[in-house]
Amino acid sequence: MRLYQKIIVGILSVLAICIVGITIYGIRALDDVNSAINNISQTVNRKTKKRDVAVSIEDREPFSILLLGIDTGALGRTETGRSDSMMLVTVNPKKKQSTIVSLDRDILTDMLDGSTFDKLNHAYAYGGVELSMDAVEKLLDVPVDHYVTINMQGMRDLIDAVGGIEVDNKIDFTLEKVHVPKGKITLNGKTGLAYARMRYDDPEGDIGRQRRQREVVEKIVKKVLSMDGVSNYQKILKAVEKNSKTDLTWDDMLDIGKNYYPAFDNIQQEQLEGIGEQVNGIYYQVLGINELLTIQNTLKEQLELPKNSELAIDPQFEYSMNGFIGNQFYDDRLGNEQGQASSENQIIDSEEAYIEEPYTEEIYQ
Repeated sequence: MRLYQKIIVGILSVLAICIVGITIYGIRALDDVNSAINNISQTVNRKTKKRDVAVSIEDREPFSILLLGIDTGALGRTETGRSDSMMLVTVNPKKKQSTIVSLDRDILTDMLDGSTFDKLNHAYAYGGVELSMDAVEKLLDVPVDHYVTINMQGMRDLIDAVGGIEVDNKIDFTLEKVHVPKGKITLNGKTGLAYARMRYDDPEGDIGRQRRQREVVEKIVKKVLSMDGVSNYQKILKAVEKNSKTDLTWDDMLDIGKNYYPAFDNIQQEQLEGIGEQVNGIYYQVLGINELLTIQNTLKEQLELPKNSELAIDPQFEYSMNGFIGNQFYDDRLGNEQGQASSENQIIDSEEAYIEEPYTEEIYQ
């Protein structure tokens, strides 16, 4: 069977607690695929404010997709949850490139209600997928065209479905009674979930965790693309069907599988990283304006949109305490790592200061 016959759909079973990927199904699984698409399809009640005309996947235009790994579905968690892992992916078929930008869940972010600033991952708890997409779009100043969510159980099932993934683990650790030894090992779903979630034993904390998540993403993609046999794809299909949601249509997935395939062979990885800061006694990641602008322009280049020479300022915050939306950002343009972060807040570098708080903080009233 030729390649173009085997690729019925390149769907993102991509996620965020650590996975991004395209799922390829054999043609004999067509009925199963149709059923799965119906089960995972969930439209959103929003339109991007960064495009006058919606992106056309059929016409091979570069597009973006927000990947949300929801912290439910395993370990006894059944509540609404938060987006424990977030990645914005751009896919450019002409350049044959994809870009994955990991977003720290603790980034101090505008919740778009005119008063509330909170952790980025709390947007999902406040307003579901729609607010998550809007908040990321506002932060990164690029259109967020589509989304995929996958929960923790989905990540476990997906790693098992591809037969495990090989990693070179740098840290021997045990998380919730799951031991992951140091060295070159093959992770199954159970150990893979631990590998993706661990942060307290990592000297880099959440930044190190996000690096491991991007590693898992890339390895999942490569493993899926190298697989053969309908039975394997049916396992992947079941993992996606039970634990994922997306607004991509069946036609979108067909077009991705046919026209965007080479872009997944060249994946550029980026990390949006700020500094740890205490605001009203709560730990946040505060971004530098130069660091954020660089990431924004990287994404705009991939989406073939005009780049900016300076960070755009929301007019409603033009006269705030430092001109950059209150103390949501700090000025890192002068080479001073801590720049002009608010002096009334305590700057911290230690992961010890991290405490998971309920999503009720309203930082600026």
